[in-house]
Amino acid sequence: MAAKLSLSGPPDSDLSSTSNLSVSSRSSNRSLRVAEKERKKKEAEDPFVLALKYFSEVEAGTPVSGNDEVERNMVLVETLAYSKGLSPEALSIMLEFAMSLRMGTSLCARVLKCLIPATLVPQEAVVRAVVWLSVGKIPVSTQILFIKWVLTVFDMIDAKDQLRAVYGFIFNFVTEENLCPFICHLLYLLTRKESVRVFRVRKLLELQSRLGRQPFLLNLLSLYKVFCPEMVMLSIPSRIKSGFRNHNMPWKSALIAVQKRAGPQVVSGTSPTSTTIKTNPRKRKRCHLEVPVMSSVVSKEAQTEPSSCGKVVPLVQLHSFAQLLDNMHRIELPAQMGSLLGSSLALHYLDCVQDESALLRLNFWLGYALHEEFLFCGDGGASQNSEETLQFLDKLLSTQHFLQEGFSCSEAFLYKFLNVWDGSLLRPQILGLLSNIPVVPSSQIRQLLFEPLMQLFFTSSLFFKCGLIECLNNMLLKWLTWHSVYALEDDLDISLNSHTSINMTLSGFKDSVMELVDFVGRLASLSLRLEGCHSLLLSFVLDFYETVCDMFIKYGLPLVVMPPPGVFYPALFATDPVSVDRLAYIMHRYKVNLTSAKSQEKLTKQAFHISRQTVREFNHYIIVMVNCLWNSKMFQLDMGLSLGEELLLKTKVPQCSASFDLVHHPAFMSYAVDFHHRCWPGRKDMDLNSIKHSKPWSWYLEFLFSQGFDGLKQFVESNVGRQLPADEGQGDSQST
Repeated sequence: MAAKLSLSGPPDSDLSSTSNLSVSSRSSNRSLRVAEKERKKKEAEDPFVLALKYFSEVEAGTPVSGNDEVERNMVLVETLAYSKGLSPEALSIMLEFAMSLRMGTSLCARVLKCLIPATLVPQEAVVRAVVWLSVGKIPVSTQILFIKWVLTVFDMIDAKDQLRAVYGFIFNFVTEENLCPFICHLLYLLTRKESVRVFRVRKLLELQSRLGRQPFLLNLLSLYKVFCPEMVMLSIPSRIKSGFRNHNMPWKSALIAVQKRAGPQVVSGTSPTSTTIKTNPRKRKRCHLEVPVMSSVVSKEAQTEPSSCGKVVPLVQLHSFAQLLDNMHRIELPAQMGSLLGSSLALHYLDCVQDESALLRLNFWLGYALHEEFLFCGDGGASQNSEETLQFLDKLLSTQHFLQEGFSCSEAFLYKFLNVWDGSLLRPQILGLLSNIPVVPSSQIRQLLFEPLMQLFFTSSLFFKCGLIECLNNMLLKWLTWHSVYALEDDLDISLNSHTSINMTLSGFKDSVMELVDFVGRLASLSLRLEGCHSLLLSFVLDFYETVCDMFIKYGLPLVVMPPPGVFYPALFATDPVSVDRLAYIMHRYKVNLTSAKSQEKLTKQAFHISRQTVREFNHYIIVMVNCLWNSKMFQLDMGLSLGEELLLKTKVPQCSASFDLVHHPAFMSYAVDFHHRCWPGRKDMDLNSIKHSKPWSWYLEFLFSQGFDGLKQFVESNVGRQLPADEGQGDSQST
């Protein structure tokens, strides 16, 4: 019977627990319904929600004049827009209301000015608004204001695929003279290779013949030429004057204020993707300099469709180098070009594919960021010293080092910034950017670089002088490396870099290098005198001339430039042995380069001609070093460095002519003393001249060379005839 009872139904405990669960579930559902009802009730009572409902349902032809309700609702929308920004839904409603002209044109401009996104801008709303442009009732000034707004929030639009689908529709407005600059800017941001058509190129060329060579037309044509060079036969200037102007002033300060309040969850990068420098710096309040987060230009709905996924793959969806290789020719670049700086995969893509359009757009974005948010920022320099700026410049530097090439926008930025730089603000970053500047024509290099740098150099500290010499050395190294990689075989015409159409003849390149080397020579000579031949400064100067002495053999540049006397003699008479050893190495390399050039000149007709002045300077320096270090014949009349007998007597230095040989030279005297103690440990009196005898002299040379003075060893072996003691006068210099 018990078994039957247990089988016929659940026990009482199970029935009670089931009943409790059902009651709990019903009460939970009831509380959810109550909460949902309360939420809807609050929303219905929210004045802002009511205002949006009013603008979405207002009938066409409703008068504005004397309408208190529309004014009250408009104030509510403006207040929230300028304080917190508008949600995507609110943006869609207000943009549709403004462009449809339901209440005429009087409110249209006012609504557009308060369209401050809190997060993202719906692409569908922008496309609908673009379609409203064709109605013909919207005033031209309002149309311009709308396009300016689109350019300002372009990087905040959630996707770009639908906008690109109406590329042809947007292109039709290019014939409107007032709209043309802004439409060209928008088209520049939307253009892909499939957008370039012959009829569009013809239309732009017709406009150019009518309006002249306007920068906005040239920029768009230059992008067309990158994608389809066979369609654009026009010669595009390598440096277009001003590009696209900034059009974001009505919204910029409000956008930044909203983003600052909202925090990191807001999409960054409100600057237009391609713009340049013309705005009024006095109107700027705050600056926003950071690398934006990478996002796709394809809408999420489109990404889920197989047909769309088969055509393009958003770069943001790739997470490994293998995926990048598999989809190399199907990659869709991100919505915000500045985000490429923060992605190693994006940099690999730029380096492998050499996408000219991506580099052009990235250059424009960087130009905006460097000029508008840093150079012309009017917040008293607070943003220039911020951690955000430091990280941005470090990111830019690492990108340039990865690509092994500088950006033209950073070059233009530096030319302006050097005129106002104090030499201490972000010094490592600025000098790093400066070292990446491509070859500057010799006719411009003095005004653009040398004049501002010279003013900074002689008014700054020793450490700045060392940093600048190192920067110029790195600049020369990159110029020479670029020459050795990109120079053509006939050595007649070489392209300045792999991404521009600027050409420079070999003689022009040599002139630029000569100007740079001469400039550093003047700086080094004067600064060594000012700083008392400081060993640290001398070390950086010798680094530079180690690069200069090998320009022919290492980099294939037919040019030999000797160091000035203001560098040679401080190094020769330096008190530290490392400097003397490095000078010996430099002179040895000069001889190797000159000898190689001479032998090549005899074998081929293409070798360069070495000037007699260069050979005379080299031979003079060799004679001075051999007489000084080896022959103990310092201060002789035929050396070009002579002192009067009376002045030498006043020094009370015995045997002045031997004061700078390898034994008595201040840099090597400690080694001579050490060698003397080792060679004659029992002697109480020290006679360093005893080292100059035949056998001790050979031992002393071996002892010096064993200390790591390889430069001195190479110099002695290549320039001194025989290794005999200096007092026998057997050391002869070998001139070139």
